[in-house]
Parts: sequence; C-alpha cells; structure tokens
Amino acid sequence: MDMYKISTHALHPFGQRRFNEQAFAVCSRAAGFTLIEMIAVLVLIGVVMAIVGGRVMQNFQSGEYKAGVASVHSLEMKVQAYMLDNGSAPQNLNDLVARPGNAANWNGPYAKPGDLKDPFQHPFFYKAPGDHGEFDIIFYGKDGAAGGDALNKDYGNWE
Repeated sequence: MDMYKISTHALHPFGQRRFNEQAFAVCSRAAGFTLIEMIAVLVLIGVVMAIVGGRVMQNFQSGEYKAGVASVHSLEMKVQAYMLDNGSAPQNLNDLVARPGNAANWNGPYAKPGDLKDPFQHPFFYKAPGDHGEFDIIFYGKDGAAGGDALNKDYGNWE
C-alpha cells in the first residue's frame, strides 16, 4: 500500500495535491444524499404526519366539544344573574346582550354576542320555562342538530 502512494506521487509532479482532490471528491459524494434517499425520507415524514395529524385533529374536535359543555354552564350562570336582577328568566338569549323592554332592573349586558354560539358556531337552544327547570340551555354538539352520539351528542344544563 505504501508503494501505491509512492508511485502515485512519483508519477505526478503534484501528486500530493491530486491525492487531496481525489479524497475531497470521494468525501463530498459520501456526504450528500441521493434522490431515492430524499424521497424515502419525505415519504416517511408524510406517513408520520398523516398518523399524528389525524390524532391531533381528533383531540382538537374533542376539545371543542368539551368547550361547548363548559359554555353551557357559563351561559347558565349568566341567565341566573339576569334572573337575580329581573326576577324571571329572559324570554330569549338575546335578552342577555341587549335590554328587553320588560326588564326594569336590567344591569347588563350579561353576555357578549359570541357567548350565544357554541364552539362549532351554532346557536345554543334556549327554552324558558324549561322542561327540566326554570330554563333549559342545550348544546347540540358538532352537527348542531338534536340527537346523535360522540361529538354530536346533545348536552343540557340540567346534566
């Protein structure tokens, strides 16, 4: 092996330089990635993102449903504050935002207009007098329609 190095240097007047250039060329090729390797990595990243992204979306929607349940209780407290001031439940949820004509002791607004919609941008169902108490507030879930299960399950303030 030492003979090969000696002969390479002996045949080429700039043998040392040529040897370094060859070594550099070999190292630079070894340090890069081939197109197939890059595609394989991109496909792998895509598969991982599809799996993780689906799970994240599912958790996000579950969080939105839980926020809707919490909003029912928040809205219930706002209706109760209205009732303390005025002696009866409001006729509709808009009475929490703007003063109705029949509320002499109205100290509102008790809610913002955005509070009257669930996280899926559907209005809460409100009924006064309610079937389960003085008033009912119902969150209809993701689909915004009565009935359903999982993310479409209805939730009322009496639950």
